[in-house]
Amino acid sequence: MKKLRYEGQEMAYHAEGKGTPVVLLHGFCEDHKIWEEFQNDLREEPYQVIVIDLPGFGASDVVEGITIEGMARRVHALLQELGTGPAVLIGHSMGGYVGLAFARLFPEALLGLGLFHSHPYADEEEKKATRQKSVEFIQRQGHILFVKQLIPGLFADNFARSNTFLLEKLIYRAAKFPSEGIIAAQQAMINRQDETETLRQIQVPVLFIVGKMDSAIPAEKSIAQTHLPAVASIHILEKAGHMGQFEARKATQRYVRQFIAFCEEKANS
Repeated sequence: MKKLRYEGQEMAYHAEGKGTPVVLLHGFCEDHKIWEEFQNDLREEPYQVIVIDLPGFGASDVVEGITIEGMARRVHALLQELGTGPAVLIGHSMGGYVGLAFARLFPEALLGLGLFHSHPYADEEEKKATRQKSVEFIQRQGHILFVKQLIPGLFADNFARSNTFLLEKLIYRAAKFPSEGIIAAQQAMINRQDETETLRQIQVPVLFIVGKMDSAIPAEKSIAQTHLPAVASIHILEKAGHMGQFEARKATQRYVRQFIAFCEEKANS
């Protein structure tokens, strides 16, 4: 992993390949490794695949008071550092929030936006209260018990029961992140703005990947957003929860490849 220094802190990233830039943004309590199989799948394509550890996760520094917009600005700074053209951004969960902020702040730098189990809506008061309780829990008890409770609930029950080794691996990775980074990300999500208008006004194609059994983002909420952009590619995973990159790996890899190709075609038409 290389490092980009931005406003005094370092953000870890890896970029490989040549061609259309494709940025894969991980979600909450994850790092770039969540995309390993996708990197392998895209490696043979004419793309420059870029994975990032968002602030506070993986090998990136914790940024006190980080915002979702601040994360988006760091992604943009990296693309400028790499000298890329407009990119396709695929964001999982919190990564989708970052992608939406990026779309609002830097529309000229965007070729397409993928919302992978994500949405544009600000947190409702009940959700904000739940996030705040998790912050207070981590402050009292540390984050290891928190991630042990969090991660299994992101999967559909049948998949979780059949893939205990995978869950243990993800819990082990998340347990290594600093409590301060997890707390900062929760607070960033609490304070993020609603991006419904961003999605309504967006000028590039949008990919929606929705888990029918997602307990983190109810399917009804995910489906409700799909009418907002002018051009959308919509895929509903009937048996998946919040982690379709594992629960429906081959299908979601295919959807992402098809979407990138569609974005390229539309940009060149």
